[in-house]
Amino acid sequence: MCRISQRLIALLLVLILWSWSLPAAADWTVPRSFSNAELSGQDFSGEELQGSEFSNAHMERTNFTKADVRGAVFSASVLTQAKLHGADLTNALADQVNFAGADLSDAILVETLLLRSTFDGTDITGADFSDAILDGAQVKELCQRATGVNSKTGVATRESLGCR
Repeated sequence: MCRISQRLIALLLVLILWSWSLPAAADWTVPRSFSNAELSGQDFSGEELQGSEFSNAHMERTNFTKADVRGAVFSASVLTQAKLHGADLTNALADQVNFAGADLSDAILVETLLLRSTFDGTDITGADFSDAILDGAQVKELCQRATGVNSKTGVATRESLGCR
């Protein structure tokens, strides 16, 4: 019960911080909208896409390697076999996303909302999930293969997930 309360409080804090930080989006590059788009195989590697909208997009094999997608919205998208190595997804909304076979190695997912997303065969080596909002079943699954330390944050993947 205490763990559920902590997750609800964390979710509320993420939503408050996310909505509070919206005016700061003006400091970022102009957010772009890719909602409902077919983006399979596109190359966004190294791009600055903070606050961009990718909800309901199909992005199989899309390359986001080292992209800055802080605060981006990926809700209900397909990112199967996508490359997100070293991408910064801090404060992103990635709920109900299919990450099957994706490369999330060394990615930063701090305070990212990931509820009901799937991670079948996803490489999470060195990924930082600190304060991310995940379902208990997701955490249990990810802890079974969590290894490595994030090169930017210095946080171990197992520690960021709260693995025992």
